[in-house]
Amino acid sequence: MEVVNSMQPLVGMEVAELQEALGPGQPAYRARQLYEAIYRGQATDLVQISTLPSRTRQELAGRHAVGLPEVARVYESADGTRRYLLRLNDGRTVETVLMPEGERDTICISSQVGCPVDCKFCMTALLGLERSLTAGEIVGQVLLVVRESRLRQDGGRLNIVMMGQGEPLLNLPNVIKATRILLDPNGFGLSPRRITISTSGIIPKIEELGREPVRPKLAISLNASTEETRRELMPITRKYHLKDLLEACRRYPLRPWEKLTFEYVLLKGVNDTDADARRVAKLLAHLNCKVNLIALNPGPEISYETPEPARVVSFQQIVRRSMPCFIRKPRGLDIYAACGQLKRNSC
Repeated sequence: MEVVNSMQPLVGMEVAELQEALGPGQPAYRARQLYEAIYRGQATDLVQISTLPSRTRQELAGRHAVGLPEVARVYESADGTRRYLLRLNDGRTVETVLMPEGERDTICISSQVGCPVDCKFCMTALLGLERSLTAGEIVGQVLLVVRESRLRQDGGRLNIVMMGQGEPLLNLPNVIKATRILLDPNGFGLSPRRITISTSGIIPKIEELGREPVRPKLAISLNASTEETRRELMPITRKYHLKDLLEACRRYPLRPWEKLTFEYVLLKGVNDTDADARRVAKLLAHLNCKVNLIALNPGPEISYETPEPARVVSFQQIVRRSMPCFIRKPRGLDIYAACGQLKRNSC
C-alpha cells in the first residue's frame, strides 16, 4: 500500500522517546514541553509549537511528523453519531465513532485493523485481521476526533471505549502504552474512570492487564449463559472456557471504585430467554460487576435477528434482581456505527 508520510510520527511517543527524537544536546525539559504540546495542547503543526525554540521546531519538523491519521470520510447519523473512516500511514483504514449524548461525549476507538476473533454476530469479524495498531495510531484516533469536534477533555465529559475494530488484549503492549498517554495528567489528562477496554475473554491477557499499574477499566463480552451457546457464538471459547474466564474475573484486582462490566448481545431465539437471564445472574452472582445488554445491531451477512424490545426488558428485569443491569441504546444504526457494525461499509 502507498505510504502517506514517510517521516516518523511523534504521536505515540512518551517523554523519553521524544527526548531522543529531539536529538542530542537538548535539555530534558524540552521533551516535556513537546509531550505536553502534542497531547495536552493537541498540536498539529510542529513549527507552531511556541514553547520550543524556532530552530528546534524547524529541525524537528524536518525529521518527524505529528502523525495523526487522515480523515478519509465522515458518516453522520440522524442521532448525532459520527463514524470516522481514518486512513493510516500505510494506506490501511480503520474506524472511530463519536457518540455525543447531552453533556457527555464517548469516543469508541479501534485497536486493530479488522479483528481476529470470529464472533458470529459481529460484522467486524468478517474482515479478519490485517494488523494491530501502534500506540500512536490508537492515541491518534482520540486526538483527531477531539480536535475535529472541538471536544473538551476535562471535567469528566469525555469517555473513551476501546470497543471498535479489534481485540484489544491481543495488542496489549500498544494498548497499555496508549492508555498511559491518555491518562497521564501531563499528557492527554483523562481520568482512569473514563476509559474502558472490552475483551472477548483472552484469559492470560486479562491476568497480564491486571498487573499493569496504569490500566483502563475492564469489560468482558459474555453473550451467552452456557458454554455450548458461547462456543457457537464465540469460537474463542473453545480455547478459553467460560468457567475459566469467570475464575479469571474473580481473581482480577479491581480498584476500590471499580466494577467489572459484562456485555451481553441479545440474539432473538438464541440467548435471550428468561432462563438465559437467570443463568447469567447465577454465573455472575459472586462478582463485583454490572451488566450491559445490547440488542443485536443487524447488518449484511449476519444471520441472527434482533429480539423485540419487550424481550430485552424482560431479560433486564430478571438480571437486575441480582446486580445492576442496563440496556445500551443503539447509536448510529443508520450509518453502520453501532456496536458490532464496524466493517468500513458505505451508507
